Amino acid sequence: MTEHRDRIERFLRDSQLADPAARVVPLTGDASDRRYFRILPAGRPSFVLALHTGPIEFASLPFANVAQLLQRIPLPVPAILGHSDEGGILALEDLGDVTLQAHLGAASPSEHAALYRQAVTLIEQLQRRGAEFQSARYVPYRIAFDVEKLTWELEYFVKHFLEGYRGVVLSAAQRTALGEEWAAIVTELAAEPRVLCHRDYHSRNLMLHDGSLYIIDFQDARMGPDTYDLVSLLRDSYVDITDRELDDLIAYFLALGTGVGGRHADSRPQDFRRRFDLMALQRNLKALGTFGYQTMARRNGVYIQYMPRTLRYARTNLEKYPRFSRLRELLAAHVDELR
Repeated sequence: MTEHRDRIERFLRDSQLADPAARVVPLTGDASDRRYFRILPAGRPSFVLALHTGPIEFASLPFANVAQLLQRIPLPVPAILGHSDEGGILALEDLGDVTLQAHLGAASPSEHAALYRQAVTLIEQLQRRGAEFQSARYVPYRIAFDVEKLTWELEYFVKHFLEGYRGVVLSAAQRTALGEEWAAIVTELAAEPRVLCHRDYHSRNLMLHDGSLYIIDFQDARMGPDTYDLVSLLRDSYVDITDRELDDLIAYFLALGTGVGGRHADSRPQDFRRRFDLMALQRNLKALGTFGYQTMARRNGVYIQYMPRTLRYARTNLEKYPRFSRLRELLAAHVDELR
């Protein structure tokens, strides 16, 4: 806190958003290097400061660029109240502390269902309206989940979960075999029609504020499969979703886009589910890589608790489809939970 206090006081003084002597409360951050602080001015609404590790260039900052796009759609995102390029600071609307993940423990079944329908509706709006604003001026339309990116994510799983966290030593033949399995998965995913994706749309990046959901942590938005964000939400490493809830919410998502000329008007539910499960397998393996990296490289053990659920999701899809029999055999040789 001490090393950030001077930067914060300077920003508050220069921006006049609050008195430099205002109360500053550190907040729990995400998996990035950014630090977050709540500012509590006397007699005025609180706001949040996001401190980057060094100077920023607001005009080219992905967060600011994507925020502008999402506001045009429009989707509920925090307002940007000010910034300092030199100080590496963004001032953001304070959405409180209640994530969707945190709220679910106290939610009634009907409220739980309503919030998830709201979250699914926001994905549909992102995809449908996102197509209308496609322009090179916005960063997400210039990058995508292509073969290179999807392959990198699966190799990230190998490096940081299999090798880094589990201490697995792969033979040359095993590496080659895994590479062949990765190629088949990513080639299919990369060939799907692309829509605008948040890229990390799960219960910890949805805030409950004034009774409605708000979207945060959207700076990595890009183009990708229409299943990507839905998988992030419904095969979320942080929350249990029952099979019944999963089926109902996938059906709800498809119903939102099946009007005349709708994006899903010609798709069969079983085909969409197959694509959903393929995307889920890729994303869950990538998540395990992230958890392994955070645990071993960042010495952040908080993510260990989310590994069993994520491994269970991966095993479910490995078991469900005969096409994954070879991949399951390769992984189960080193990961007992996938046997």
